[in-house]
Formats: sequence, C-alpha cells, structure tokens
Amino acid sequence: MSTNTGFQMPTETVELPSKGLLYSKDSALSSGTVELKYMTAKEEDILTNIAYIRQNVMFDKLLQSLIVTKINYDDLLVADRDALLVAARILGYGKDYKVQFLNPNTAVEETVVVDLAELSTKTLEESLAVDGKNSFEYNIQETKTNLTFKLLTVKDEKEIDRDIQGYRKLNPLDSPELSTRMKYLVTSVNGDTSKSTIRDFVDNHFLARHAKAFRKYVKDITPGIELKFDFKSETYTEEGIDLPLDSTFFYPES
Repeated sequence: MSTNTGFQMPTETVELPSKGLLYSKDSALSSGTVELKYMTAKEEDILTNIAYIRQNVMFDKLLQSLIVTKINYDDLLVADRDALLVAARILGYGKDYKVQFLNPNTAVEETVVVDLAELSTKTLEESLAVDGKNSFEYNIQETKTNLTFKLLTVKDEKEIDRDIQGYRKLNPLDSPELSTRMKYLVTSVNGDTSKSTIRDFVDNHFLARHAKAFRKYVKDITPGIELKFDFKSETYTEEGIDLPLDSTFFYPES
C-alpha cells in the first residue's frame, strides 16, 4: 500500500555565517548553506518535551528534526547552529520576537519587539580559512608562545557542558567555565597537541592579560549572528543587550 500523500514539505535555504569555509570538502556543510524545512506539529512536540527541556537539548533536537541537508549535526560550528536556530524561529513563527525588559529607572517591565530578520550577521573573513580546516594561529609575543586554536562546534559545546556539570557534582561552588572553554579552544601549544599540555598551559601558564587578549581575538574573527537588541525609552537607553534564547523563543504572544 502506498503511503505517499502527495504533500510537499516547503523548505528554505539558509546561508551559514562561516560560508562553509571551515568544513571539509566531503561535508555538505562546505557548500555554505543548509536546507531547513518549516515547522509542523512534530516540532511543537519537541518544544514541549519536558525531558528535552530539563536536559537542555530542546534546541538541538529541534534543529535535527528541521535540517533537511544530510550533515553530521555535531560538526556544526556553534555560530552556524545559532544562525540556523534564528532562521527556524522566523520560518516557524515569524520575525517579530517580543522581549520583556525591566527598565531600571522605572522598575517596570516593558516590551521590546525585536525584528529577528534585522539581526546583523558577521561572516568569516575568507583569508583566515585554509583548506577547509577549522584551525587558526595565535602568537603571544611576550612569552614566545605559539598557539593553534579552533572555533567551537556543537560537539565541543556538549563536551564542555558535560565537563562543567562534572565539576559541579564534585564541588557545587566550582564552575570553571572560562578555563574549560579555553581548553577546548586551544588545540596546540608550541606544536604540542596533547591534552595534558594544553590543560597545564591554560591552568598554570596562560597569564590573565594574555588570555583576555586571546579571547578578544577569537571573538573578533568568529562569524555569527549578533544575538543582541537595543532598549530605548523616554527614561532609559541601553544597547547591546543579550537576546534571551530560552523556551519562550519559540512561543511568541498572539
């Protein structure tokens, strides 16, 4: 018996901030685009799945359901993942996102309508990409230390979260997120790629001022969508506020 209903699922092609330049040529991600289908009741089930919400995997499960292009989801750069998430929200519920912001001058919550289609996107500088490799160089001249580093992927984010949760189980007051993230960013120290060397360098030899400059450089070259909004009223103005990406992101008010 045929199960073909004749329905065609509409899709849209989304451009990646990385332009696909940091993926191997044998990956469909190297094309620089990903095809997304529109959300259905199936995806709304994902968004209301309590287990997914508690495990903080709701957005990943959603995108895995929506991505039509045959890819390894864990290979996605975090920057590209976030761009796909915003695109999925626009396709599913439109571009207007109502955000509640507490005006510090009046102590009253005010509503800001953020146009998601107008969020600025920074694409990867093509001169930084070499042979489709997610690898970059950074030199600390003062200590004559040569580092290589990568931009984080979805897989990296999962492992970082796992490591941090492990630290918290051992010591609830210990949350070394900054240093843990650095240990995943750095891929070699003076040519040594061993994890033990990288851990030792980050924990004991990466001077704070050098680490701060390094993080700024990584941020400056990282492509992605700017998940920030501005608040302006008669009594208060603030720019560059982080856009909340929680379960309400996919549930706009009517």
